[in-house]
Parts: sequence; C-alpha cells; structure tokens
Amino acid sequence: MTDDRFAAFKHRSFAQYFSARFLTSFATQIVSVAVGWQIYDETQNALLLGLIGLVQFTPALLLVIATGLAADKLGRRMVMGSSIIVEMICAGAIFYLAVTNQFNPVWILSLLCVFGVARAFHNPASSSLVVNLVPRRDFANAVGWTTSSWQLASIFGPVAGGLLYGLSGPIAYGTAGGIYAVAAMLIFSIPKPSQTFAEAGTALSTLIGGFSYIWKEKIVLGAISLDMFAVLLAGAVALLPIYARDILEVGPVGLGLLRAAPGLGAVVMITLLIAFPIKRHAGYILFVTVGLFGVMTIIFGFSTVAWLSILALMGIGAFDMVSVYIREIILQLWTPDHVRGRVNAVNSIFLGASNELGEARAGLMAAVYGAVFTVTAGGIAAVGVAAVWAKLFPRLRQTSTLN
Repeated sequence: MTDDRFAAFKHRSFAQYFSARFLTSFATQIVSVAVGWQIYDETQNALLLGLIGLVQFTPALLLVIATGLAADKLGRRMVMGSSIIVEMICAGAIFYLAVTNQFNPVWILSLLCVFGVARAFHNPASSSLVVNLVPRRDFANAVGWTTSSWQLASIFGPVAGGLLYGLSGPIAYGTAGGIYAVAAMLIFSIPKPSQTFAEAGTALSTLIGGFSYIWKEKIVLGAISLDMFAVLLAGAVALLPIYARDILEVGPVGLGLLRAAPGLGAVVMITLLIAFPIKRHAGYILFVTVGLFGVMTIIFGFSTVAWLSILALMGIGAFDMVSVYIREIILQLWTPDHVRGRVNAVNSIFLGASNELGEARAGLMAAVYGAVFTVTAGGIAAVGVAAVWAKLFPRLRQTSTLN
C-alpha cells in the first residue's frame, strides 16, 4: 500500500510539476546569490541590494490584473512554461554580461526587471496549476510537497550558487540557465490538465475578481496579510551579503550557507507537517509561529558568530514554514477554480511585498541606520504584527481545522 505521505506522487503530472518547480527555484537561488554577492562586492552599496528586490516586485504589482487573468483564461501549464523560458533567457543575458566584463548595476537591474515580469506571470499560474493535477483528497499533501520543493531549493540552491560563483560568475549564471531549460521541458511534457476557465469578457468584475474574493473572505485576507507584513518588516535576506562580508566575515561560500539555513529549517518543519498534519488549533498555531519568526530574526540581527546566525536563520525558516503551509491550504482549497488564478495573482502581490519589497525596505534602512538595527527592529515589528493581527482577525485566530 502506498505511503500516504507520498499520496500526491501517485499522480505523474504532479511529480513532473514538483520536479520543474524545484529546478526553477533552484536556478533562481543560484542567480540570486551570485548577483547579490557580485553587486555588493563591487559596489559595497546596501541600497543596490534593496533595489534588486524592488525591480523584481514592481512588475508583479503593475501587472497583477493581467497575470491573474492569464492564469484563469489561458492554460496554466503554458503560462508557467513560457515564463520559465523567459527566466532562462535572462540568466543567459547575465551570463553574457559577466563573460564580456559588462556586469554593471544598470544592466543587471534592467534584466532583473524583465525577470520580475516573468515571475509575475509564473507565480499565479504555478500556484493555481497544482490543484488541477491532484484530487481534493490529496491536495493538502500536494501543498506540503510543493512548498518543500521551494524550501529544498532554498537549501541547495544558495550553497550551489556560492560554490559556483567561487569558481566564476559565468559558471553560476550558465548553470542556472541550463537548469531553467530542463524545468521548462518538464512543464511542457505534462498532459494538458482540466481547468475551469474564467468567464469570457473583460468586465471590471472579471478583472478585479481576485481582489473582491480576498476582501470578502476575511480569513483568507487575514492569513495572507499577516505573512506579508511580518516578512515585509522582518525580512533579512537582502542584507545577508553584508553579514557575510562585513559582520561574520565568511565569504561567498558562507553567504551560500546563510542563504541555505532558512530553507533547511523549513524542510525540517515541512517534514514534520507532512507526517503530522495540523488538525486542531490552526489559527493559534499560526499566530504563535509568526511571533517566534520575529524572535528568531532578533537573535540573528544581534549575532556576530556564524553558528548562532545559522541556527537563528534555521528557526526563521522553520517558523515561517508553518505560516506558509496554513496560508496555502486555506487559499487554494477555499477559492473557486474559475477565479483561482486571479486570487493567486493578488497573493503574489502580497508575497512580493513581503519578499522583494521587504528587501528594498531593508536595503534603504540599512543604508541609513545600518544592517544590525534594521534586522533587529524588523524582528520586534514582526512580533507586534502577530499580536495586532490576532485581534483584528478573530475568525482566523479561532480557526481549528484546515479542511
């Protein structure tokens, strides 16, 4: 009898999707580590580290209506695969700039903006596709594994990025481009899945369907906005090159290890969640773990030794994973299929605000107040967000099961 922990993999299309999603995230981590280190190493400018996130978030914000409609009106498999191809082209262009010694912030930020456009279309299509690949009874298991694919990539991708960049920048960017190509082939090899398409026309109600649904469903609104504000205020990833180079003095390979630590903590946590799914008190667990995410951020901010910093980052990843797991199950299972792409596009904006926009915030603050103050103040703010949201969204707090 098949182990229930691997129920989603009984469906071949999901296995192909899982592999493609892992490889895409893996390649993205390689590019992120290599670009972040090279830009900071050449400029020592914290503001540029923040701009890396901002230029990737802006397209998702400006194109949110188009990206959601693309996922709902076009084939999600086609949109996801096409987006990966564009990401591959961007990695190839960065490779060319590195090989020809034309690597400069203006060109790189411009390419990352194009990369952000591709991610803007990729994310809602990718998140919406998984529900079309497995039956409802296996969906919670699929969410756990899908989330773990990103976290596994967050462990191995940064380490690979640091090691490859240690050999040379072009090797890192070229490897990432090849991995994107394999991921695209896997997605296009998935048989066309069934999908309930959005209604015809471009009426205002169709365009803003995702916003309307999230606003009406206060539990969904509370879950995704909680994560957004906590990570927006406490995100420290953009400043890791500063910690690796100037505070911990561990070099590019050490940066890869720091970037991998949250993913390692997250994989440990998702392994526990897959084996022991949350069956009761989901809301309370959500708020407690977001608070602990803030506490771990404070510890990392003050740390000046590598081992403690890595342990704190593992804690950050582990506690954030609980929030991601609960939010994704709520979002995907409670959303009708015909509007799921637009809802996921809005969710991508929330995630982008928490990640890429959070990186911009961190870079701007660090340029003025320094990295340590920026990270520790953000951790304190995340604890406050958890307390305030527990009061603002009582139905979310009182949610017990995730079915």
